[in-house]
Amino acid sequence: MPIDAAKALAAEPRSAEISWTPKDVQLYHLGVGAGANPDRRSPATDPDELRYTLESRLHVLPSFATVAGAGSPGVISGLSMPGVDVDLARVLHGGQSLALHRPIPTEGTATATARVAAVYDKGKAAILVLRTEVADAEGPLWTNDAQIFVRGEGGWGGDRGPSTRLDPPSGEPDRTVERTVREDQALLYRLSGDWNPLHADPEFAKRAGFDRPILHGLCTYGITLKAVVDTLLGGDVGRVRAYGTRFAGVVFPGETLRIRMWRQGDATVRVSVTAVEREDAPVLADTLVEHS
Repeated sequence: MPIDAAKALAAEPRSAEISWTPKDVQLYHLGVGAGANPDRRSPATDPDELRYTLESRLHVLPSFATVAGAGSPGVISGLSMPGVDVDLARVLHGGQSLALHRPIPTEGTATATARVAAVYDKGKAAILVLRTEVADAEGPLWTNDAQIFVRGEGGWGGDRGPSTRLDPPSGEPDRTVERTVREDQALLYRLSGDWNPLHADPEFAKRAGFDRPILHGLCTYGITLKAVVDTLLGGDVGRVRAYGTRFAGVVFPGETLRIRMWRQGDATVRVSVTAVEREDAPVLADTLVEHS
């Protein structure tokens, strides 16, 4: 079997030094739609967007943690960990969770330590949980968990893992916004370090079962968090404490995302994301933003 769960879990963590600059942060923000003001004011001068695009006002959207220090231990390198040998065309990103220990600085150097934290047997597929913990000289910065769905690699009788499904949100959402995905969004986003050809190469996308390249799930993840921060958190990225989602469907460049938000108590926002042009087909589900 290409996945040896025992070997993967026993493998030594991989550590690497990572660094990032304001330019990296700005490029990521552009990759998740910053500067494209939905109210059609000039994105070059809108002060709300300048917080993402102008170095003198720059703050860091917490989902930047998923790409910081491109080339650090992460999803692609995790697929080459001991005990893991899979065909990239069989791989889908199943979910992502992020815990922030403090706000991410606009520039920094840190150590990223990655390991396989869990391997689950879903019958027709396996799920790898790849955990990356990042700390700088001042202490922990963030912890990322990527849930990687590998088709055709289950069925060895292993632990199925916990259920992450949540009950559907009740009542009308507190806010609903729409965000248009640019036709070149995936090509721009991949410059932050996710080079999976699924998002750029039509022939590779066909091998993976898609008519054309799809948007990175983590791009949708960033677009969604930005919408929540801008809409319900007063534009204050420092209020985000944790953010998790399950990738429930694909997004194609050029589509429109409908982002529905429900306040749950004083510290949680529940979110659902659908594709407008495909009759509200689910895109992100079981999505929570925890905040101060």
